[in-house]
Amino acid sequence: MKHNTFIDRFDLSGKTAIVTGASKGIGFEIAKGLAEAGANVVLSSRNQSDIEKAARLLADQGYNAAGFECHVGDEQKLRELVAFASDKFGGIDILVHNAATNPVYAPIEEMTGELFDKLMQINVKAAYTLSNLAFEYLKKSGSSSIIHISSVEGSKPSPGLSVYSISKAAMIMLAKAQAKEWGQYGIRSNTICPGLVKTKFSAAIWQNEKALKYWENHIPLHRMASPEEMTALAVFLASPASSYCTGQSFTADGGYLIA
Repeated sequence: MKHNTFIDRFDLSGKTAIVTGASKGIGFEIAKGLAEAGANVVLSSRNQSDIEKAARLLADQGYNAAGFECHVGDEQKLRELVAFASDKFGGIDILVHNAATNPVYAPIEEMTGELFDKLMQINVKAAYTLSNLAFEYLKKSGSSSIIHISSVEGSKPSPGLSVYSISKAAMIMLAKAQAKEWGQYGIRSNTICPGLVKTKFSAAIWQNEKALKYWENHIPLHRMASPEEMTALAVFLASPASSYCTGQSFTADGGYLIA
């Protein structure tokens, strides 16, 4: 007879997760971690060939994974993403909002209204809209989890990243608002705030020797993170192991915010 153990609380068998921005980097590593923990995973990205390749990598390893092309700025595509996940796996229990953009590094006075709107649309409104579209499924689950991938920039803005920082701060508050209103339905909502992670998204920093040295000198661990270092935290927040955690921000930044 098998006895329940502490590690069983991280088991996601029978759960279904949607991970946006999942073709590479942090999104892919989180999707892989959720799949390894037993979840059915729908990976989404705006590039169909990239997301099909990512999903196939997991499926070929024996995991229940499927890819779906979706530009998160398009509400109709978000509706189709929710329908695809629920039709394929029978429900939705976990949402990971990872898709994000930062089209330009510039001083705040040089950011146009058009750029501001684009950042807020992709980084905040998409997560808000997808959560609402999936709400009935999350509610039916009775024990569901929303995970917003924010950033340390949401707490400590850097020069040239002003509007990006504003959008990431908004994600933190979105999680708190969802946690407060939806807790009665067993829906938890939390935020992960990574520091500098070596991804294509942050290449402008780590490919610049001077910029990278500046960052590493301001990080107590004196290095950037790899994408997979965000995985365990996401699995924790998606699983029953974090059953009493909601409305919180979990930072993984090598100590950057205390430097």
